[in-house]
Amino acid sequence: MTEKVVGGVPDRFEFLEHMSDVYVKARGRSIIELFENSGLALFEAMTDTSTVSKRIERFVEAEGFDLESLLYKWLENLLILYYAEKIMCSEVDVREFSIRKKEEGEEYVLRGVCRGDVFNPSIHEARVEIKSPTYSLMRILKDVDQWRAYFVLDI
Repeated sequence: MTEKVVGGVPDRFEFLEHMSDVYVKARGRSIIELFENSGLALFEAMTDTSTVSKRIERFVEAEGFDLESLLYKWLENLLILYYAEKIMCSEVDVREFSIRKKEEGEEYVLRGVCRGDVFNPSIHEARVEIKSPTYSLMRILKDVDQWRAYFVLDI
């Protein structure tokens, strides 16, 4: 796979080449940092997050049956926040990552806070409209000193 940075912050995430959607490679030194950077990449695809103030704070949580389903739900819930309240986040702070044993297997839980502001096209750059995260090309990998997540955002 050829990687080409076309935006993003190389040590946190980057946008890879894709024919029609936004393909993201996020990184983190921990699983928590990986989910924070993945969430920030979602918003960075839609606008320049460096221009978004942190006036509004919202609680966000997600649950999944594995890491990939947790990432999907996390991104989906962040996107729902944008579509429900027009809040564009410039900071994503994961406060809790846990794995709970259940009779049916494991349940992965993520809880956090995102900070941002109401999107204003006269102030914030409009990039692409994200419709949904997808499971296409999604994978989460752990190296010796780094976590990586690959995922596609449908535009």
